[in-house]
Amino acid sequence: MIEGFSRLSKAERRERLVDHGVIAQEQKKQLEAFDLRDEQQATLDNIAENTIANYYLPMGIVPNVYINGKHYWVPMVTEESSVIAAAAYAAKFWAQHGGFRTKVVGTTKLGQIHFFWAGNASELNPLWAELEQQLLKSSEYLSENMQKRGGGIIGIEYEDFSHLIPQYHRIHVYFNTVDAMGANYINSCLEAMAKELPVFMGQHFSNEKAHCEVNMAILSNYTPECLVECTLECRIEELEAVSGGMGSEKFADRFSKAIAIAQVDPYRAVTHNKGIYNGIDAVVIATGNDFRAVEACGHAYAARGGQYTSLSQCKVENGLFRFSVTIPMAVGTVGGLTRAHPMAALALEILGNPSAEELMQIAASMGMANHFAAIRALVTTGIQKGHMKMHLGKILQHLQASDHEYEMALKHFATHEVSFKAVADFLQHQRAKK
Repeated sequence: MIEGFSRLSKAERRERLVDHGVIAQEQKKQLEAFDLRDEQQATLDNIAENTIANYYLPMGIVPNVYINGKHYWVPMVTEESSVIAAAAYAAKFWAQHGGFRTKVVGTTKLGQIHFFWAGNASELNPLWAELEQQLLKSSEYLSENMQKRGGGIIGIEYEDFSHLIPQYHRIHVYFNTVDAMGANYINSCLEAMAKELPVFMGQHFSNEKAHCEVNMAILSNYTPECLVECTLECRIEELEAVSGGMGSEKFADRFSKAIAIAQVDPYRAVTHNKGIYNGIDAVVIATGNDFRAVEACGHAYAARGGQYTSLSQCKVENGLFRFSVTIPMAVGTVGGLTRAHPMAALALEILGNPSAEELMQIAASMGMANHFAAIRALVTTGIQKGHMKMHLGKILQHLQASDHEYEMALKHFATHEVSFKAVADFLQHQRAKK
């Protein structure tokens, strides 16, 4: 059993790994090589626990992104080949065909108080207005600054779920957190309310009903009322340039059928929606937001009707191609890592220091850019041709290609199919000639 590991310095943790045979001295040097300057490193070390090194991901940028008539340079952070290239391809095409049209439908976030109580709704409902005021008053001091910015608590609801779990009841609290993602604010309010709830029950009920046990007070990452829409629309004939030679009408037909398949087949829908999150996640990560929460919410929203389905829709009618998505997304541009992480702060500056609502629209647009490019590839040339071209650099790096070999490989595989074996054989042939 390892004791006190968290209390060690980062250098001591590395030494401990060497002492226990987890890594060798050479590997320790590799970890050390990724350290930054003191001030920057201290910032990163305070983000997580038990740190031993930094783990870098590339930040790329997508130009030609036009959203509601405004031009953006969009930073994206991803580990997957072709994500940024695909987004750039789609953004450039749509910049010439109306751009991304977006709007925020809602910004409501919510938290929950889960409690167990021997009473029922018929007994608590007559007292609900009084309890609601008491709960609001208990968290009033936490909401002062948020209210000054135009946010705060915007509603509270109570539901009796004792028919599902004996004595289980739930309170929903709705929030507007303005430009903050708001997790800390929401959780602080909920915990203050959770302390007040048992006091109220003890004052208004007797016997076993005077006792109320709060099980949890926590925000929900499912925010179906924090929604953004993104739409792409053009005349069908304008799709000729991206049709892969099959013609615009055939392309539009195949594209819309691909969306229809994802709407009825959950196996396809999961991969289909993942293509949307290729773009969204890359923006969310770049700006220091919680990509896990954003994705979890979106996938839950995709299953809100009882079956997991496509988040996007496509209509081809009256000579128009219309591709759209409505997606929940809780992000912030203040608080958390958005300003504490220097690269996240820089990404927001590159975006023009957007509000949270504007960032929702930017992320949704990049989700649609990647989504459009992926479906386009699937219904024309197939996904692997472009993906493997982008993967070529990784293969060459793995095979330790020299700069000269790298350049020769790029020229060769511009007109040849890429696979690991094909690249390895090419390098072996080049090296044999020497």
